[in-house]
Amino acid sequence: MAIRFLVALAALAFPVAASSQTKATEGFHLSGSIRLRYETIADTARIGVPRAEDLVNLRTIVTARYTHGPLAIVAELFDSRAYDDTAPSAVSSNEVDPLELSQAYLGVDFGAALGRGSDLRVQAGRLLLDIGSRRLIATPNYRNTTNGFTGIRADLSLPGKRSAILFYVLPQQRLPDDPVGIAANRAVFDREGFDARLWGGSIRQGGVLGGGEIELSGYRFEERDRPDRATRDRRLSTLGVRLFRPAAPGRFDYDGEVMRQTGSTRAGLAPAAPLRPVAAWFAHAEVGYQWQRGWKPHVSAEFDYASGDRPGGSYARFDTLFGVRRADFSPSGLYNAINRANLITPGVRLEVTPSKRLDAFVSYRELWLASRFDAFATTGVADPSGRAGRYAGRQVDARVRWWAVPKRLQLEADGVLLDKGGFYARAPNSPGTGTTAYLSLNATAFF
Repeated sequence: MAIRFLVALAALAFPVAASSQTKATEGFHLSGSIRLRYETIADTARIGVPRAEDLVNLRTIVTARYTHGPLAIVAELFDSRAYDDTAPSAVSSNEVDPLELSQAYLGVDFGAALGRGSDLRVQAGRLLLDIGSRRLIATPNYRNTTNGFTGIRADLSLPGKRSAILFYVLPQQRLPDDPVGIAANRAVFDREGFDARLWGGSIRQGGVLGGGEIELSGYRFEERDRPDRATRDRRLSTLGVRLFRPAAPGRFDYDGEVMRQTGSTRAGLAPAAPLRPVAAWFAHAEVGYQWQRGWKPHVSAEFDYASGDRPGGSYARFDTLFGVRRADFSPSGLYNAINRANLITPGVRLEVTPSKRLDAFVSYRELWLASRFDAFATTGVADPSGRAGRYAGRQVDARVRWWAVPKRLQLEADGVLLDKGGFYARAPNSPGTGTTAYLSLNATAFF
């Protein structure tokens, strides 16, 4: 009933916000964006998808907000569609989720309720989350669909550059998830339930190591089967520590994070599949420098390690849960090959900002398997015997963005080349393709 009320409120807010030019902080406000994307791939790096494919994506976001004093009511419509003539296709619920109420929450700002200098804010309802480094829990921007959650979140700021986040949410299952419904862009309300739960939090302290910040985090994810949906019955606890300093002109920056994952998971989707203990981990290390003049180039050296599984013992494949891949690795979409699982990858990155309207980056990465017995990253390519080796190849990833109309229209081009290594030549289920080439062209209008 509450969700229906928020939907109706968003509809009422539309004409009010659209006709008002006020910049007041209170009252009804409307904002949104429409993104049109064309993407194409040749010689895919994944199994179970077409060797080559073209796709058109359309994503529309409309956000209505009503604020009065410490109260805020927010409703957001997220409409994700894909138009593709290929059958079969790589398109999934990562691209299609039409007419979804991604956010519908009540927010309350309690101010200094916990003492002088503190600030406590609470949100309850349907939420989007960006927690910490966003490597485990995040709202994707590049992907055509989002990660939705239903529950409660509390943000606390304290004197002395200290802050904390606590949350308890039910991750939403994106629907439709069947090939017919996806191909038809069928509108089905996403499902949440106590068969999938996620909770935890993080604590952050600023002003350390030359203006850096340290963050401690802990998350618990639990899932169980439903009559209409089988799962691996994951019970995962992830503890992490992160030390970082954001990039800024004229100084060095760094980002180091280590996560340890424990718990249990089934070896497959079958209810009788063996339950295995989990012992996995992930590490990220990065150091960079940004110049102050000209195009303000930022150069960084990066390294990522995500453990992979091996025969016997504990299950060792790291699970990135609801994290994003674009910031660290490469695009999702039709490419969707590299993520935090069974991966060793050093790399370098160059970012430039020629003007307020134009920015670009290019990155280069070498790619290895952490375990030669497990599938490489999210490609599905594997050699259980381990004889195919560990070298997967090298990747070049680039992006250019330009504000054709400042704050109103942004154009973006993304491209990836993956030169496959010896592992792809020898793995028994390799797609048998040459160098993977991916391109996407994007136009996003904001209002």
